[in-house]
Amino acid sequence: MTTTNKLTRQPVHPASIGKRMLQGASIAFLLIAFLLSGAGEPDPSWPKLWMLRPLLIVPAAGALGGAFYYFMDHLRHQGRWKKTLAIFISLIGYAIALWLGTILGLDGTLWD
Repeated sequence: MTTTNKLTRQPVHPASIGKRMLQGASIAFLLIAFLLSGAGEPDPSWPKLWMLRPLLIVPAAGALGGAFYYFMDHLRHQGRWKKTLAIFISLIGYAIALWLGTILGLDGTLWD
C-alpha cells in the first residue's frame, strides 16, 4: 500500500516582482506624463531636455513602490484585518515612493 501526500503548497506571491514593478512604473509614468502635458511653456533657464529627468526618475520610484507592494504579500495572505492593514500600508508606501520620486524628478524645474 502506498500513501500519498496530497498537501500542496500554494505560492504566496500571485504575481512576480517584475510584474508588480512594471505595474508601479506604468502608473507613475502615466501620472507624470499627465502632469507634464499641462506644464505649459518652460522657463528659458531650464535645460533643453528638462522633461527627460522626471520621465525617468518618477517611473523608477514607482517601480520601487511596486516592489514594496510585492514584499507586503506575506502579510496580505495572513488574514482579514492583516490583509486590510497590508493593503493600506502598501498604498501609503507606494504614495510616499511616488511623492519622493516626483520631488527628485522635478527638482530645479517645476518643483522650485
